[in-house]
Amino acid sequence: AAAAVAEGDSCEFGSQKYFVLCGFGGILSCGTTHTAVVPLDLVKCRLQVDPAKYKSIFTGFSVTIKEDGVRGLAKGWAPTFIGYSMQGLCKFGFYEVFKILYGDMLGEENAYMWRTSLYLAASASAEFFADIALAPMEACKVRIQTQPGYANTLRECAPKMYGEEGLWAFYKGVVPLWMRQIPYTMMKFACFERTVELLYKYVVPKPRNECSKAEQLVVTFVAGYIAGVFCAIVSH
Repeated sequence: AAAAVAEGDSCEFGSQKYFVLCGFGGILSCGTTHTAVVPLDLVKCRLQVDPAKYKSIFTGFSVTIKEDGVRGLAKGWAPTFIGYSMQGLCKFGFYEVFKILYGDMLGEENAYMWRTSLYLAASASAEFFADIALAPMEACKVRIQTQPGYANTLRECAPKMYGEEGLWAFYKGVVPLWMRQIPYTMMKFACFERTVELLYKYVVPKPRNECSKAEQLVVTFVAGYIAGVFCAIVSH
């Protein structure tokens, strides 16, 4: 019975289940986190488009609450959740797909020798498609948050944008998204992969396959934190 449970919990690298789990992990890590900080994102966007009215973060919050109430801080949550969930699905799922695809093209020896370049190429390719998935919802989010009175919900905003500007309205911002997100994602995944490698080599006192799931999770968390610092520097 124990063997059956262990087999059921296992996930073969490169299998369909593996890609599905990677994509689901992307939904959780991108969709939920971006939605959680919608109030801060809303104020940040308003500071950028109308600095005369929203002079600081604190002023931004107070003015927004005064004009729209506390619920006003949640404007744009639906396109944020949908858009960044789709982006996370594509980003994490396609990264693993492209990493295996490019690795097979290079061959095992070259893939290891040029692994950093492999991580960079795979992450750039994944983010290219992830931003195409994100762009329509990002366009709606920005319109809702920065143009008071234009629309209050996604259901109101999307048809209005399409009616006024057509399909292109949802993709006008995809090139700036690529310029911001592709370097960010390249640094994130490449730094994460190499940091994990260095932690197991120099910090963790035993091989990875001998570490418990909890120990591996700690290493993953630390590597992710370090990668996050570096990719934030690159993207800003």
